[in-house]
Amino acid sequence: MSSPRQESVKVDLGGRTVTVPKGGLYDRYRMETDLDEVARDFRVSGVDFFRRLPKTRVDSPIGPTLTPNFYYRVSTARLTMPAPSRAIRSRLPRELAPLEVAPGLGLVSVMFFRYDVCDIDFYTEAAVGVAVKPGRHGRLGFVDLVAALKNEHLDSYVLSLPVSTEIAQVRGHDGYGFPKWVTGLDVGIDADRTTARVANDTGGTDLALSAATPAQTPYRSGERVSSLTSYTSIGGAWHSTLSQTNVLSAGATLLPRGVTLQAGEGRMADDLRSLRPVRPVQLDVMTEGQLALHMPVPTSVRSPK
Repeated sequence: MSSPRQESVKVDLGGRTVTVPKGGLYDRYRMETDLDEVARDFRVSGVDFFRRLPKTRVDSPIGPTLTPNFYYRVSTARLTMPAPSRAIRSRLPRELAPLEVAPGLGLVSVMFFRYDVCDIDFYTEAAVGVAVKPGRHGRLGFVDLVAALKNEHLDSYVLSLPVSTEIAQVRGHDGYGFPKWVTGLDVGIDADRTTARVANDTGGTDLALSAATPAQTPYRSGERVSSLTSYTSIGGAWHSTLSQTNVLSAGATLLPRGVTLQAGEGRMADDLRSLRPVRPVQLDVMTEGQLALHMPVPTSVRSPK
C-alpha cells in the first residue's frame, strides 16, 4: 500500500515560484528555523553545532535570505579518482587550475548527498567535481597540498550538480551559480551499503554507484569539522561558497574494491568521461553529519598569465 502523497505549497524565490512540502521546515520558518524544534527530531543527534553559527540576513539573487543554510542530518559519499591534468584543465575556466597530486595528474570526485533534515526540507544531490588550487594562489605550497589531501579543506569546481527538488535547484542555480537541474535522484547510505542513482532525461541511468560502506568511526560534535570552498561565476564575477561539515560518523577506504560506478547516458556521465578518470583511489562515506552552507561572496581569482 503506497503512502499518502505529501501536500505542497507554492513559495516565491526571487521571482521564481517553487513548491515545498506543506508544513515542512521551509514552509513554517523560511530559513529562520527553531533549533529547539529541530532538536526534538529523532533523526537529529543535536544542534549545538548550529547554536555557535548565528545566521545573518543578506540580499541575494533569490531575494533577502538568511545565511548559512543549515543541514541537520546529512549523509554523503565521495569516490575520488586521479585524472590527467590536461583533461581537467580543458573543462576548467581559464582562471582556475587543477590541484596536482603528481606532475600531470589531478583529482576528480563523484559525490552523492542525502539531506534528511534541512532548512529547505529533504532532498538528494549528486556532483562531478574537480579539486583546484585555491583561487588566490599561484604555485601551491606543500602545506596546501597536504591539507587538501587530508580533506580538512578542499577547493573545488563543480561541473554537474543535479538535485531532486525545485527549491534546491533555484537556490543553487540562481543564488549560488551552480550548474543545477532537477532529476530523479536516489541516494541510500547506511553502515552496510552505499548506493546512488541519477536518472537522465528519459528515465534511464545517468550515473550510479554501489559499494560497501567503509567502517565508520564516531566523532563528538565539533571534534572533526572540515570545510570546502567552491568557485562559481555569478553575473560575470567570481564568487566563493564556503560549506562547513560537522562530521559525526565517517570512514574511508583506500584503493577500494568491489565499487561499481556506472556511467550511462546523460550530463553527469558526459562530464565524467570528459575528465578521463582512472581507477578509484579512495571512497569516503559519512553516514551521519551536519552542514552549514554559506551564501557566496565575491572573491578575487588570480588571472592566468
